[in-house]
Amino acid sequence: MIEDPKTLEEFKEQSGYIIDDLWYPRVTKIVTIKAKPALYYYYGEAKSYKAAQLATEQSAREGTMIHEAVEGLLLDKNPQVPAAIVPAVKSFSAFMMANRIEVAPELVERRIVNYDHRYAGTVDAIARIGGKLGVLDIKTSASVYRDYSLQTSAYMDALKDEFPELSTRWILRIDQIQRCVQCNAMRRVKGGVEKVKVDWRDPAMRRCIHEWGDPFGEIELKEFPGWQNDFLAFLGAKKLWEWENEDWLTKAGYL
Repeated sequence: MIEDPKTLEEFKEQSGYIIDDLWYPRVTKIVTIKAKPALYYYYGEAKSYKAAQLATEQSAREGTMIHEAVEGLLLDKNPQVPAAIVPAVKSFSAFMMANRIEVAPELVERRIVNYDHRYAGTVDAIARIGGKLGVLDIKTSASVYRDYSLQTSAYMDALKDEFPELSTRWILRIDQIQRCVQCNAMRRVKGGVEKVKVDWRDPAMRRCIHEWGDPFGEIELKEFPGWQNDFLAFLGAKKLWEWENEDWLTKAGYL
């Protein structure tokens, strides 16, 4: 868990990047100002706030492992893949080849800066899929959430002049689940927390004493071609984030 900053240097480190000797707030930090009902529900279901925090931290570590392995594959490397995430990474590798996801090494983990609107970020990849060039953002969440559109729209605006051909954006969701061999219920374990999905209308599924099969990867690629309206919403979130952090940003010389 990242604690609230106690010094200006901590705030700047947690919230942005220094580019060409100037500090810019980070896209992923700006979008945290938006409420996240799914996250609140997750915390509400947890045994305690501390338990939820520990699970969130573990989940983030697992997500980082998948990110690193996937980026290694995108760069045509042979990454060392921890045993715990092998099913997800194998599924992504097959998906990448079947869908001909093409990237150049210099366009993976690409740092961006928007000088007009004064923010920075790191794009997972700028990729070509199905003949179209776009921003590819990798997530390891249980679903594709609308909030992701704020983040990717900020990347699109920052890149539009450098890449005139850039026309779209995708969320690539990579997950790992198990299926019950008796009733087809689904089981997801992330951050050490088990979630079981069943159809409660099915009596047999409700009564089933589940027997879980081997984990397998679940891959979802969702395209969001229109981004300008989402970018207006991002600028609104940025304005609110600046208002919330006015003291720190004034001390940083940003405001």
